[in-house]
Amino acid sequence: MSFDAKIDKHYGFGGIMEKIEAGLNLAGKDVGSLTVDDLAPIDEFHTRGRESTLEVAELANLQPSDLILDVGCGLGGTARHLAEQYDCKVTGIDLTQEYIDVGQKLTDMVGLSNRVDLRQGSALDIPYEDGSFDVVWTEHVQMNIADKTGFYSEIARVLKPGGRLLFHDIFRGLGEPPHYPLPWAEDESISSLATEADAHSTMEQVGLEIQHWIVKVQESIEFFRRVAKKIEADGSPPIGIHLLMGDNASVKLQNYVRNMSEDRLSVAMGLACKK
Repeated sequence: MSFDAKIDKHYGFGGIMEKIEAGLNLAGKDVGSLTVDDLAPIDEFHTRGRESTLEVAELANLQPSDLILDVGCGLGGTARHLAEQYDCKVTGIDLTQEYIDVGQKLTDMVGLSNRVDLRQGSALDIPYEDGSFDVVWTEHVQMNIADKTGFYSEIARVLKPGGRLLFHDIFRGLGEPPHYPLPWAEDESISSLATEADAHSTMEQVGLEIQHWIVKVQESIEFFRRVAKKIEADGSPPIGIHLLMGDNASVKLQNYVRNMSEDRLSVAMGLACKK
């Protein structure tokens, strides 16, 4: 099985749309009149969800005229939020076909198909011309990509001169190797973690000049601890990112928090501009 096929199998395990619809029904949501906010608990599949999306967006002065590409868009939750919040057009690509299929259905359901376009594609071979976008956005993607130079080079290629990269990612900490399973990998076979320093250096080498680099480890730990307390008190919510992580979702999240606490993993967000 190829590396890409392993990634697709890890994320696209089947039945995601059915799980989402069941969760929405349990939550008392009318699937005939959904909003972007109704979907946020599940379709922003990254650390701290909507909270972190808002923080990343604040790093750049997004305008309605901006053409935005979300690399590794998942179900398209961030793309839909940006399109609605900033009245801009957003394109999303993801390697996992099921994510794109589900994401397009959700986009249709919230009435944003005129501003959000999702399609299957590789971050190492982005299917757009040079200089196509004002902004590239990526969250929690590069830890599944071994070729960091190829990844950041492709982002730089499709950005216009002076274009902005907004990122929120997980990096290798300075401690011992991380414990698995984790949300992006059952084991190290599809996990390709770089340190913050290595990622920073690679971005600069391909012509992406760092403007902001903000470590978010403690905020991430505290977020998941709050979530754990709420689940302990109220039980698992009917809709949330646990639906995208399989039967061992709780173990993955526990390991993630432990790894951050022990400096095995780090989390940071930032802004870089194409030179």
